[in-house]
Amino acid sequence: MENLPNEALAQVAAYFQALSEPTRLQVLNLLRKQERSVGELALLCGSSSANVSRHLALLTQHGLVVREARGNNAYYRIADASVYGLCDLVCGSIARQFERMAQDRAAFAPASAPAPTPNPGRRKPGRA
Repeated sequence: MENLPNEALAQVAAYFQALSEPTRLQVLNLLRKQERSVGELALLCGSSSANVSRHLALLTQHGLVVREARGNNAYYRIADASVYGLCDLVCGSIARQFERMAQDRAAFAPASAPAPTPNPGRRKPGRA
């Protein structure tokens, strides 16, 4: 980002904004291995076709996906696979943060109570 003009920084910010919505990330993940139709993506996302179409339009605008019309259907595929490297980098960073938080919580968690020891001198109920 060093030495980028403000216009370029605005485009970078818009790119990251396109990645800032969970449904769009889900769509990108679903397109990782194969192209899919809007209807397929909507079904897999548990969303309406209209909602997924809006997300796809934004992803297309930012050059992340490509649309291809075939008959009555539109199919989408990844246009810039480098987005997965970026997402994997961010996901790895977040996973490490969760691990550190879990370790911090474990350090302050009270020690668990020891298991009770059996008393050999006691008789079991119902036995003489």
